[in-house]
Amino acid sequence: MKKAAKIALAVFGALALLLLLCFINHQVQLRRESKWFVPLGTLVEVDGRQMSVYTQGGGAETLVFLSGSGTCSPILDFKALYSQLGGYQIAVPERFGYGFSDVTDLSKDLDTVLEQTRAALAAAGLEPPYVLCPHSMSGLEAVYWAQQYPDEVQAIIGLDMSTPAAYEEMTISAPLLRLLQFGGAVGLTRFIPGLSDSAAIQSGALSEDEQNVYRAIFYRRTMTDDMVNEALCVKDNAKAVAGGGMPQVPFLLFCSDGSGGTGFSKEDWRAIQAGFAAECWDAQLIELDCGHYIHDFEYERIAAEIKDFLNR
Repeated sequence: MKKAAKIALAVFGALALLLLLCFINHQVQLRRESKWFVPLGTLVEVDGRQMSVYTQGGGAETLVFLSGSGTCSPILDFKALYSQLGGYQIAVPERFGYGFSDVTDLSKDLDTVLEQTRAALAAAGLEPPYVLCPHSMSGLEAVYWAQQYPDEVQAIIGLDMSTPAAYEEMTISAPLLRLLQFGGAVGLTRFIPGLSDSAAIQSGALSEDEQNVYRAIFYRRTMTDDMVNEALCVKDNAKAVAGGGMPQVPFLLFCSDGSGGTGFSKEDWRAIQAGFAAECWDAQLIELDCGHYIHDFEYERIAAEIKDFLNR
């Protein structure tokens, strides 16, 4: 028993030392990367904190890009797509805990998140109506926005957006989320090859400097408190949207093959998307043979379809 205890103590001590060394390395790297962590957009005050909003261009329609869960740098993640959309006003608000926005412990219910987004856009000098372009989980916010403020939403362009049905059977593991958060906080993520090379980097749309910025953000915004809390709230948020009825706005829905982050098979994911489209007042569904981050893979086709949709 004494020998077993000594072995266990030695193993525990070795692990603790490795974690300490990992954390020290992480802090050193964060300092080195700080030169890249410079806001790309404007910082505006929302609920006493700083929220990042990126704007570009101008035009009759304002396209508001809303990121999915865990997308650490929304501004750079959407760049491949919005760079193809000259002639439109582009806006990318970064929720708290994302990109250059502050990390907070604020509520993640849809009412709170929506009011923060609206306040950020107003503070950045943008006025509705908006064309909402949500990816993944932010599809819930977009639909809720149209339910609560129908005069502010001109249309919704779903970039493989999630719908309430996608969360009905989903299991959210708080311990797993906290474990992933711990791994990011101590810097374990730095030792996983290619982890920071997101679809945005793989798309080839980012310059070398922008790739460095993306990685600097990634190691600062991996499973933040905001990301964890919104994941824990998502099932309740989905129920709120499901109970609000279908908004009377036109939808242009792009659907992936389900790979790369949905958690569903191709058949099940497309069935969910088709079921939602069938319930819409006016919807066009376009299926794409690529992964979940469709705006980083098929951005040229998506941009062309968006222009055609808005012209019509």
